[in-house]
Amino acid sequence: MAPTRPGAAAIKAGALVALAVLLAVALALPWLLRAFGLDFYLSLASRIVVYAIAATSLNLVLGYAGLVSFGHAAFFGLGAYVTGVMISEGVQSGPLHLAATIVVTALVAFVIGAISLRTRGVYFIMITLAFAQMLFYLANSVKGYGGDEGLNIRARSLFTFGSWVLDLKNPLALYYVALAVLALSLVALARFAPSRFGRAVLALRDDDVRAEALGFPTYRYKLVVFVVAGALGGVAGALSVNLQGYVSPNALHWTQSGTLMVMVILGGVATVWGGLAGAAVLLLLQEVLSSTTEHPEFWTGWVLLAVVLFARQGIVGLWTRRRAPPLP
Repeated sequence: MAPTRPGAAAIKAGALVALAVLLAVALALPWLLRAFGLDFYLSLASRIVVYAIAATSLNLVLGYAGLVSFGHAAFFGLGAYVTGVMISEGVQSGPLHLAATIVVTALVAFVIGAISLRTRGVYFIMITLAFAQMLFYLANSVKGYGGDEGLNIRARSLFTFGSWVLDLKNPLALYYVALAVLALSLVALARFAPSRFGRAVLALRDDDVRAEALGFPTYRYKLVVFVVAGALGGVAGALSVNLQGYVSPNALHWTQSGTLMVMVILGGVATVWGGLAGAAVLLLLQEVLSSTTEHPEFWTGWVLLAVVLFARQGIVGLWTRRRAPPLP
């Protein structure tokens, strides 16, 4: 019988307590900021939550399916443009924005995945990058919706519940909606990993040739994960355009994909909390360094290098390794 770790129940209880504390802080954060006269930081908190959703969607592809996609920004930017264009055309219904964003990004992800997943390694990376750049140049060329100058929107998504209207132009409403989407995403990811389908995806990540020999439909499984991740990335983009009131072709650029990948690596690849931890650390680090130095990217690079060298499993890996007791 394999040895069990002592105090495993205590560790699980501690993790649940930490999760409860984190959730309580996240829910109370807007009121805490208001109490200390720091309301302007609510937009930064919302930005962290939105990018945490996008990074979590990439982590599903990169960490759990083992697919190094350098074109994930295509879905983030496409989701932002779908919502932005609909608002600019006078459609303010939030449910319609959400439905259209999911359908369009999932369809595009299906097409890109169906082609890209027939390749492996560096070829897969280059094909996903090529598709993202095609969409980037397409957004640049559509002058009716801003072209290379981007698209500004004055209104925001509206969610109507009887006589109650939830307007995402309200920073507090946007924060809580984004937080709810992030919470659902993390719960779904936590349930996905130990599920039968999740274990199959992890098996083909480790050795897809062996998994295929065992009878797993590896291509189909990868395509499902790719489409789900693309749709979730699109939802993050829709929230982003509501947050900023603006979307530009840069949201589709490969540098955006690079930023999301840095967040995943920084937080922890193939960990439930990796996307959230990476987004929080990177964006907070950029916020602090931009106010203290003229070259924030230089120092951010050193931090990332330190994580890669000394924390191979990212920030979340450091936390779990510190809390886990040694085997007897």
